[in-house]
Amino acid sequence: MWFKNLKVFRLAPTWSLSVNAIEEALEKMAFRPGSSQDMQSLGWVPPAEGLGLVHALNGQLLFSLRADKKLLPSTVVNQVARARAQDIEEQQGYKPGRKQMKEIKERVTEELLPKAFSVYRDTRVWVDTRNHWLVIDAAASAKSDEVLGMLAKVFDPFPVSPLYTEMSPASAMTSWLVDDEAPGGFSIDQDTELRSTSESGAAVRYVRHSLESAEVRKHVENGKQCTRLALTWADRISFVLTDGLDIKRVAPLDVIKENPDVTGANDADAFDTDFALMTGELSKLLDDLINALGGEKAVR
Repeated sequence: MWFKNLKVFRLAPTWSLSVNAIEEALEKMAFRPGSSQDMQSLGWVPPAEGLGLVHALNGQLLFSLRADKKLLPSTVVNQVARARAQDIEEQQGYKPGRKQMKEIKERVTEELLPKAFSVYRDTRVWVDTRNHWLVIDAAASAKSDEVLGMLAKVFDPFPVSPLYTEMSPASAMTSWLVDDEAPGGFSIDQDTELRSTSESGAAVRYVRHSLESAEVRKHVENGKQCTRLALTWADRISFVLTDGLDIKRVAPLDVIKENPDVTGANDADAFDTDFALMTGELSKLLDDLINALGGEKAVR
């Protein structure tokens, strides 16, 4: 149930729809398997078995976008196209030109697509209507952009914007390492990346390795800033913060891993318990993290 990665966006307080209205909007672009010639199909699916397209609990909303993609490696297309081009060369007496090769590859792709295997992935979306957060469980920007694009198609308008803080994450993380002191409520763990601000992009990474402040100062004096830092919040959640304000490798620690007693509860009750626990903890984490970065920066 827990999100593994957090792409965090600010949702304008003016955005307010009923659960029924959201369900109806998502239904317009619900997932439907594509045709044999579709390389990829996108659409909304229930976030868990037995749920609707949107799950609501105490002001927290959860939905999920499915991407179904055909697996057709370019190496396979190129290999078949080359064999096809060789046959054509023997027939016409000269090699196919660039335009003809493009047409050959297109025909080969059309022929192979119906035979290609497909795989799907679901990307979950959490909307905190109380604190006006939009959080996407995605490590890569391409996946979160995919979700944002689909949300913009089903909701008009959909007033969402990136999250900015007064202090840049890189400056703040570098300062915490140099001072060997994390902000209140946080502790510094042992995974770190320091990267040069020059064109060289030289980087040094530490994995399960503690840094001495003197060692960090030396790297900073050589023009490096902290771009990734493993942290623990309130002894409850560990994560990695990046210079782009992404929160990766989110993991609840033992103190909150054990759910409250749900003996005899059905799957739906257990799911709601997990969802309430996750959203409650992550909302507090986001508030404390933003405060540690000097507060949210107003964008005009």
